Amino acid sequence: MTTSLSLEGKTAVVIGGTTGIGRVLSLGLADAKADVVASARRQQHVEETATEIEQRGRQTLRLCSDVKDRASLEKLLAALLHHFGKVDILINCAGKVKRTPTLTMPEEEWADILDTNLTGTLRACQIFGRHMLERGYGRIINIASLNSFVALSEVAAYAASKAGVVSLTRSLAVEWSKRGVTVNAIAPGVFRTRLNAELLDNTPRGQELLMRTPMGRFGKTEELVGAAVYFASEASSFVTGQTLVVDGGFLSSGVNQ
Repeated sequence: MTTSLSLEGKTAVVIGGTTGIGRVLSLGLADAKADVVASARRQQHVEETATEIEQRGRQTLRLCSDVKDRASLEKLLAALLHHFGKVDILINCAGKVKRTPTLTMPEEEWADILDTNLTGTLRACQIFGRHMLERGYGRIINIASLNSFVALSEVAAYAASKAGVVSLTRSLAVEWSKRGVTVNAIAPGVFRTRLNAELLDNTPRGQELLMRTPMGRFGKTEELVGAAVYFASEASSFVTGQTLVVDGGFLSSGVNQ
């Protein structure tokens, strides 16, 4: 079983893999012995994460990309193929959210969030998926959300995009699984990061999110690594089209006290 969870000899690319959940997953795959390219828009973050990957004894590349720019993703794939010869694992972590009352949300804001979170995931799946289908092997992991299943106030664009990610995951699984490429998703619950710590710890919204979580605490980003390694490894060879919710029981919650 330990062998089936090892990623030794595998090459992974994590889009949006240099901050927050993406960074933790990049380092988690490296700890599982994959060579990992963590790519995002900001060169400084790419450099910092690449250094951490190399400190774990794994190979990487220092390359930026933007999920809204198809050419940048194609350039990223070409560089990986030149250096590693293959890409086995793709994780789509790039995303954005903005809280806005739906009634007054500008269409431009709606379109920007959908283009990043949903269409951006599609772009990366198309570009890297073509290579995987040609090889007859691949593991694609998309990042969904609690918002894929339940509504949170005033984040309608984000919720729609993440519901779409779950649907896209199923569709690609149906189309690609016979050709050796599995497509699954992880739906994180509420995880404390540097960006949301103030909201979670010092607002009524944060208090409500904590109350709805039966474990009585927010997640630690490291607690998502196991799900990612599972989907990326041979341990999940007969699993596709699934969304694994890692949420401390949030979606099961009714009355907690």
